Amino acid sequence: MKKGKRPIGKTLTILMIAFFYLPILYMMVFSFNEGKSLTVFTGFSLRWYEHMLESRDMMEALYTTFSIALLATVISTVAGTIAAIGLSKSRKIIRDLMKQVNNLPLMNPDIVTAIGFMLLFITFKVDKGYMTMLLAHVAFCIPYVILSVMPKIRSLDPNLADAAMDLGAKPFQAITKVIVPQIMPGVFSGALIAFTMSVDDFIISYFVTGNGVKNLSIMVYTMSKRVNPSINAVSTLVVVIIMLALLVINVMPVLMEKQRKKAEVGKKSLLLPIAAAVCAVSVIVLVAVGTKKEESDLPYAGQTLYVYMPGEYIGEEIVPLFEAQTGAIVVMENFDSNEQMYIKVANGESYDIVIPSDYMIQRLREENYLQKLDQSKLNCVDALLDAVKNQPYDATNEYSVPYFWGTVGIVYDKTKVSIEDLESQGFNIFLNQKYRGDIYLYDSERDSFMMALKALGYSMNTEDQGELDAAFDWLVECVSTMKPEIVTDEIIDNMAQGRKALGLCYSGDATYIMSENENMGFYMPEQGTNLWFDSMVIPANAENVELAHEFINFVCGYDMAYDNSGYVGYTSPIQAVMEDLSGEGGDYEGINAYLPRTDYDLDEVFVYNAETRKVISNLWSKVKIAASNAK
Repeated sequence: MKKGKRPIGKTLTILMIAFFYLPILYMMVFSFNEGKSLTVFTGFSLRWYEHMLESRDMMEALYTTFSIALLATVISTVAGTIAAIGLSKSRKIIRDLMKQVNNLPLMNPDIVTAIGFMLLFITFKVDKGYMTMLLAHVAFCIPYVILSVMPKIRSLDPNLADAAMDLGAKPFQAITKVIVPQIMPGVFSGALIAFTMSVDDFIISYFVTGNGVKNLSIMVYTMSKRVNPSINAVSTLVVVIIMLALLVINVMPVLMEKQRKKAEVGKKSLLLPIAAAVCAVSVIVLVAVGTKKEESDLPYAGQTLYVYMPGEYIGEEIVPLFEAQTGAIVVMENFDSNEQMYIKVANGESYDIVIPSDYMIQRLREENYLQKLDQSKLNCVDALLDAVKNQPYDATNEYSVPYFWGTVGIVYDKTKVSIEDLESQGFNIFLNQKYRGDIYLYDSERDSFMMALKALGYSMNTEDQGELDAAFDWLVECVSTMKPEIVTDEIIDNMAQGRKALGLCYSGDATYIMSENENMGFYMPEQGTNLWFDSMVIPANAENVELAHEFINFVCGYDMAYDNSGYVGYTSPIQAVMEDLSGEGGDYEGINAYLPRTDYDLDEVFVYNAETRKVISNLWSKVKIAASNAK
């Protein structure tokens, strides 16, 4: 029986190891991919490592991650060890009570802890940034240290400290020279857990940070919003750093023991001082990288511009060149949705530039969260396309300057979907059983209800409850009978690889998909669609208004607008840039997705209506429940 079980056990072990390590190996291999795809290897290249090293954001995130992890580990290890020793000498009722208190953060979901920290900092009006992230990391690491140290303390003779003091040791000496050496394995384990938890944390860090301070987990989350192979490079670097750290931790004791045995009497071991020196130099380098500042006599030297925008939504050269030209420092924060952005702005957080969508600009303007632009300080208005001016959300262009614009349509595989089906059915093609199980829906209540309403011949801005209910029924039928995959930005790479026949998609994402795969097309139904605009605005509480105007002018300049649109793939509002990128020899020549449809009566811009938004949000939740039940 035993012999029969061994092969099964070995097989399970191998499968388990493969399950854990193959994804990491896959990521490391694709960090050397020449192309942008995250799924198809096109050739060996170091371009993404070069991009990572040239990216100030990634290097700062790397510094933030490991500097906070080291500081949080040291502070929490010292505090947790002292607390554990103190508890061991406390009365049983206090010890039991504190044990339960210590277990509470361990059992709490991270999101609860994160929101608690966020509310604490907001209540006491603490500026969120590096220090708030460090304090939060220290706080959630301490319970793990206490949990690791307490068993070691319980295994000690309770009279050990008293015996040491009877022999002349002072209380501090009794702790540091008698107790701590005995519990060092537990302290070391607690420190490792604290370090691991700090490096790994995302949720708590995400809620307690601000002022552009990001660790690697936040950076990777932001980068994952669009196709960015630098994710693989920076993740591989972290894996290598952790592997080297583990190697040092495991090899160091062995080497020290060998050197101790070989050392001559009276000679000190050089290994420990060398290791300490290396660690010290590493910390100094990290601090130097994180605190390096350059003096300058440029016009805005020493000033800081705070920008709040969607992630991965700006060209690579814009921020470095703007900083070099003005001497200012740009602090970039990213939001996942317009609603998330609204909460921060409404709560009084100060930004100089915000880039929301059309309907949210209308809301911010109506609620007096925006200030009018100083037209005398703007030199870019004449370069804008007529199609992006005087839109409903800002009819006189007093509050906003367009950043990107586009439409929502259907991206499809020309080898699987006929243009005749698209032309005859429009958005109703998502109910065509021919494509059952071969479609993507976008996980956005606005866009999904827009599609359903347009398919039924209604306005996407309808306030009629009957029409909204009809759209709800349309979507329930779709998710119940068509087995769609409901996704967000992963549709970009998936459709570029032709994994489904069709999907609902933003025009800018379709532009990238079509540039990567010639078999992909983009269709805007004759039933009409959403014509959207993302624009730059200045909040009412902005602190650096003049520099904000300078940034708007800089982004709208031809060279920067070209870099921006060429890198991101969304349509530029600058007429010359749009024409050059879509014209002969341009990056997007022959790609119809790059050119939004204009002057089409059935295309609409979203209008904000609070009550309708609540209704749609509730109905979309029910649609997703129906989708889950249909699986």
